[in-house]
Amino acid sequence: MSKFGCDMSEQLSVFSGTSEITFDDFAQQNGITYWLASDLAMMLGYTGMDQIHKAINKATAVCINLNIPVFENFIQTPSKNSQNDFKLTRFACYLTVMNGDISNTKVANAQAYFAQLAVEIEAACQDYNSVNRVYLRGEITSREKSLGHVAKAHGVVDYALFQNAGYRGMYNMNLSQLKARKGMGGIKDTILDYMDSEELAANIFRITQTEARIRNQNLKGQGQLEDAAHTVGRSVRQVMIANTGTAPESIPLSQEKINKVKSSIKKTRKALEKHDKPKNK
Repeated sequence: MSKFGCDMSEQLSVFSGTSEITFDDFAQQNGITYWLASDLAMMLGYTGMDQIHKAINKATAVCINLNIPVFENFIQTPSKNSQNDFKLTRFACYLTVMNGDISNTKVANAQAYFAQLAVEIEAACQDYNSVNRVYLRGEITSREKSLGHVAKAHGVVDYALFQNAGYRGMYNMNLSQLKARKGMGGIKDTILDYMDSEELAANIFRITQTEARIRNQNLKGQGQLEDAAHTVGRSVRQVMIANTGTAPESIPLSQEKINKVKSSIKKTRKALEKHDKPKNK
């Protein structure tokens, strides 16, 4: 249970800077320093566990993408607050907060808290957008594998041409032209490793909807599948322009390659672990 016996209905402003109770006051010890997910949910203003579970699911996916042990940082355990609670390390709390609902003021305050903590312990702290990039980039890898299997089963023999058809639909140009347009001409890195969260999410939608179209219409052969990829890409393009007024090829790339973001998060983990290690007297 919570150290303070608080239930989920109490909306504590722990991260506001005005509360007498701090985040560290909720820390518990049992071989490791940990916080209950139900306590963190309360600190973030959530009235139930669904929202914190959603953030935890994304946070664990980020860990998997980084080859960081999930079960060392997210330990499922029943508690007085929830039968599906978790013991979270400080790093797990950080990732969970960074994957929270940024429209929630308490989540925003919590993100600012961890950013300030990173400064104090001389660690880099990747913000919501950067952590979300890692999550979404991992999702694209998974979705592309699934699409690849489906495309092969439905008769695609040249996957590069099939893949390029999707890019042509979405960006109105092929992949090599897109890389040149975005300043990556002659660079061998995949352009996906430099896309921001908005563009990555749009590409996930394109990939999943292409797979759905192939399955639902039972399309067969290279030509039909290229047409499907192009059609779906074109639809995604039209939605993006209608919603934002910006064509996807005009969205700036991130200055940081995704591998640099991943490395920074790993360093943050080590710094947070060191912060919670018992100090030698």
